[in-house]
Amino acid sequence: MKIILTHEVTGLGGPGDVVEVKDGYARNYLVPRNFAIRWTRGGEKDVEQIRRGRKIREIASVEQANTVKGELEGVKVRLTTRAGNGGRLFGAVTPADIASAIKAAGGPDVDKRRIEVGSPIKTLGSHEVSVRLHPEVSAKLNVEVQGA
Repeated sequence: MKIILTHEVTGLGGPGDVVEVKDGYARNYLVPRNFAIRWTRGGEKDVEQIRRGRKIREIASVEQANTVKGELEGVKVRLTTRAGNGGRLFGAVTPADIASAIKAAGGPDVDKRRIEVGSPIKTLGSHEVSVRLHPEVSAKLNVEVQGA
């Protein structure tokens, strides 16, 4: 099935890309989560609009991405959240929480969709998170989760 991506999907492409995927993957995962829309002839207008929006938000060059990577890796990110006995959190730390913590710590503005959390963060302590800045550049970030 041919689809148009509306969000970045790891291993598949970015917003505005027209890709061919298996029917079940598109129908059961990408389209219901609004990561993609079905490709149509009229959808070509949507592709241009999505690409223009992507170009505005995107980091243009590898040099710029490396600069942002240096800023990110120099930032000490701390999150304070409620936790129970034994260090287990009530809920989980989301990419949106991490993005706001980066901004609060004086770091650059990062889109929450570019933050990749390996497994859900549900415990106190230090956790490693990856931030995709450019297709060729990814920053590693340590997030310190503290109890309130």
